[in-house]
Amino acid sequence: MRASIDRRHFLVALPALAMAPRLLAQAPGAAPFRVNGLSQITLTVSDVKQSLEFYQGLFGMPVQARQGSTVLLRIGSGPRFLALRQAAAGERPSISALGFGVQDFSVDRAMQTLAAHGITAAPATAGKPGPKQALIRTRRQNEGGSSDGSTRDLFVADPSGVVFQLHDVSYCGGSGALGNVCPVAEPSPKPGIMALKDTSHFTIAASDPNTVPMYMELFGFKPMVYQAATPAWQVGGGVHFLMFIGGGGPTRGGAAGAPPAGAPPGGRAAGAGGGPARAAGIDHACVAMDNFDSAAVTKLLVSYGLKQQEGQGRSPLVTYISLRMPNRGGAEGGTPELYFTDPDGLAIQIQDVKYCGGGGLLGELCPPLPPA
Repeated sequence: MRASIDRRHFLVALPALAMAPRLLAQAPGAAPFRVNGLSQITLTVSDVKQSLEFYQGLFGMPVQARQGSTVLLRIGSGPRFLALRQAAAGERPSISALGFGVQDFSVDRAMQTLAAHGITAAPATAGKPGPKQALIRTRRQNEGGSSDGSTRDLFVADPSGVVFQLHDVSYCGGSGALGNVCPVAEPSPKPGIMALKDTSHFTIAASDPNTVPMYMELFGFKPMVYQAATPAWQVGGGVHFLMFIGGGGPTRGGAAGAPPAGAPPGGRAAGAGGGPARAAGIDHACVAMDNFDSAAVTKLLVSYGLKQQEGQGRSPLVTYISLRMPNRGGAEGGTPELYFTDPDGLAIQIQDVKYCGGGGLLGELCPPLPPA
């Protein structure tokens, strides 16, 4: 963690810092959207068939729904899911979207709320929303929706351009007005070598200082724990969270744009050390399992054909462990945090279902924060 930020980064951070006290003081329940957690992970991949075989062989995930060529794999008991979307010609593979389950959800009401907070409607012809835009996409029967056009999916891009979907807590990616009518799941042809239980968190590289304030304003997220000066923003009432690296908004102590010190796989501040600014996007996603043991999971990943390596990397099909030390809220000797990369080199973290980004060997110790 840098001890200070340069004048340019300080000036960029001023709008976020000015908003931080008001947003952090926001009363519980005052946020316009009430979310129950992180509902989905969408991967844009070079070859859906290849990625489907990889993830089903690894986790034994059934197909919960299909949206045209996009395949939705059930996480745990559902309806949370991992979506595999085919990249268009010239499009790079990425972790391309996340999702929030919203209580008492309505697309029309959500659009009105977003408009009241300065988020405009994207052109109907847009493939995806631009920064601070919202896009409604009607899914017909050929994309797993209803034939009457009642299935509408809402996508929003934050000020840094990172896309998230808002939908009802019952959404499974299927048909009906809420997208919650799904066929019987298609069993995985392979049992998998480990089972996923839940989603966990996303680490987002943000380029606009208004990014974190937007999430706080719309969702009322509060810090659940700090890794050095960087907060893990709690999503819902459990242990799901978002963490921001780059220039996304305020941290404890007022330093904007600083990543967790040594945060893998790519926690470098935008423009840190005079280098080029980090592109905005989802750096990595994390999934959760019962009875996590880093050595046992590493052994399973190696048996599946992944290469174990020391230190971070973005080559396809590798796995590594980073130890988060006490200076970033980890355990004495380090809290092990395990990562692997898929056939496209996309980074996924695996932790215990109790992981909250805090202390302890499982990262499960997140004590109540003192009043601001």
